[in-house]
Amino acid sequence: MRNLRDYSLKAHNTFGIEAKCSRFLEYETVEEAQRAARLLRESATPYIIIGGGSNLLLTRDFDGIVVHSALKGYAIEGDRMVCGSGMEWDDVVAVSLQTGLYGAENLSWIPGDVGASAVQNIGAYGVEARDLIERVEMVEIATGQLLTVTKEACEYGYRQSRFKQDWKNRYLITKVTYRFSLTFEPILDYGNIRSELERKGIATPTAMQLRDTIIDIRRAKLPDPKEEGNAGSFFMNPIVGRRKYELLASEYEGMPHYEVDADHVKIPAGWMIDQCGWKGKSLGRAGVHDKQALVLVNRGGATGDEIVALCEAIRRDVYEKFGIMIYPEVNIV
Repeated sequence: MRNLRDYSLKAHNTFGIEAKCSRFLEYETVEEAQRAARLLRESATPYIIIGGGSNLLLTRDFDGIVVHSALKGYAIEGDRMVCGSGMEWDDVVAVSLQTGLYGAENLSWIPGDVGASAVQNIGAYGVEARDLIERVEMVEIATGQLLTVTKEACEYGYRQSRFKQDWKNRYLITKVTYRFSLTFEPILDYGNIRSELERKGIATPTAMQLRDTIIDIRRAKLPDPKEEGNAGSFFMNPIVGRRKYELLASEYEGMPHYEVDADHVKIPAGWMIDQCGWKGKSLGRAGVHDKQALVLVNRGGATGDEIVALCEAIRRDVYEKFGIMIYPEVNIV
C-alpha cells in the first residue's frame, strides 16, 4: 500500500489544480483497503476518498488523508463482470463489448473509475450506471469488515447514491459487479446519436459502431483534460415540475427537454447556460468551453476558487433568467 506524506494531488484531478494533502493512502487489494481503514480509524485526521479525479475540484491544500483505490482487474462470470474499483470505467465498456456483453455502449468514454461509477451513478445518452450495477463490495471503515450490498440498498437516483449522502466517507469500495445483456439492444433516441449515425451512413449500428459514435460525439464537444483542465459536465441537469416546464416552453420556443415522468421534466443545464451568454466566455483564468456550455475549463493556471467563482456567477445568471437553480455535479473540496 502506498503511504505517502505531503503528496501532490495534481495528477489526481482532471482540472489540473495544484494542491497537496498531508497523507496519501492507495490500496491495491482488499487486504490493503482493510489496512487503510485501520489507519483511518487510528488517526484523528480528517480524510476524503477520491476516485479518478474526473469529478473533483480542489480549492485548497487538504490538511488530512486522501484515500485512493488502485485495485485493478476484472472477472467475467456469465453475463456479469466483477471489476476492481480502481479499474478505468471506459476499460469496462471496452472489455464488455469484446466479450459479447451489452448495455454500456452509451456510457463510452466517460472518464473516471469503477468505484466512482458506483458513487456517482454516472450516466449519458439515456443510460445510467444503476442500469448495470448489481452489487457493490466495500470495506467498512469503522470496523474493517468486508461487506456486499445490492444496488437497491445504494438507493440510486440522478447522479446520486447513498455513497454521496449518509454513506459518505464510511466505506472504501473494492469491487463492483455489473450485469449486462447478452443481446444488443441499442438506445439511440438521445442527443444527436441518430443524426451522427446517419452522417456516417449507418442505419442499424453494431454495438462497436454505437460505441465509436458515442466517443466521436463526446470528443467533438468535450475538451481533453490533458490539453485544457476540466471535469466534464460541471452541472447536473435540473428536473422541474411539468407546470414550470410548460411556462418556460411557452416563452422559449424549441427549448430542449427530456421526459422524466408524468409530473417532471429534465431541462439541459448547458442549454440554459448558453442562453445566458456564457458559452466560450471566461472569468479570469476559468472559462466555459466554446462547444459545450456545461463544461467549465481551466484556461491555464486557474485556482479552484476561480472556478468556483465562475460556477456561482453562472448559477446566479441561470436563476435570474429561468427561475431554476442548477447545482454542481462536481465534488468541491
